[in-house]
Amino acid sequence: MTDSLETLVATTVSALGLDLEALELTPAGKKRVLLVALDRDGGVGIDDITDATRALSEVLDSSDVMGDTPYTLEVTSRGVDRPLTAPRHWRRNEGRLVRLRLLDESSVDGRIGASDDDGVDIVGRTTTRYPYTQIESALVQIELNRKDA
Repeated sequence: MTDSLETLVATTVSALGLDLEALELTPAGKKRVLLVALDRDGGVGIDDITDATRALSEVLDSSDVMGDTPYTLEVTSRGVDRPLTAPRHWRRNEGRLVRLRLLDESSVDGRIGASDDDGVDIVGRTTTRYPYTQIESALVQIELNRKDA
């Protein structure tokens, strides 16, 4: 994937107040699929996806960044299956259940508390502060029947 494609997509969605979370270009037979995952504070709704799809279609069609090979554009929200990797991910998921895998290979489950640019509080029986540098990976856990929500 070219830097010019990523720059074009990031600039376009940023103008709409959205963050580019993922950009994947994969072959699909004689075509390609361009997947664009977006997020922002407060979440991404269907109107945001529609606006971003229209704007991206216009700029991609008017540029030569995708070349001559046909492609399908798919625009989606970040989703809960993507790992938490940036401080904004922690902030946007405060209160959600998360599973951390730490660098020492232990794991921790708890709720996301306060976070900043350096680390996050995980609330369980007690509240523990984890610097991001100690976290190998983190995934929000799906809760279908949360009692206190």
